[in-house]
Amino acid sequence: MAGNWEFQEAKNRFSDVVEAALKTGPQTITRRGSAVVVVLSVRDYRRLTRRPESLVEFFQNSPLRGVDLDLERDKDLPREVDP
Repeated sequence: MAGNWEFQEAKNRFSDVVEAALKTGPQTITRRGSAVVVVLSVRDYRRLTRRPESLVEFFQNSPLRGVDLDLERDKDLPREVDP
């Protein structure tokens, strides 16, 4: 089955459910036609539950950290705009 398993079948074929979760993604298990549980790989679980990176962490992890940037503003007058 492609991602949907009736509870009794999932129980009888648990190793197949786990293999499908590893190979094709989350597997939904239903009871009396209603979705009750999702089996997913640890990789998918960690991706869903990881804490988002803060802006400070983003800049600290930047490959540009430590690069000396010239942030001086050009003092020239602005160019003329055509009417």
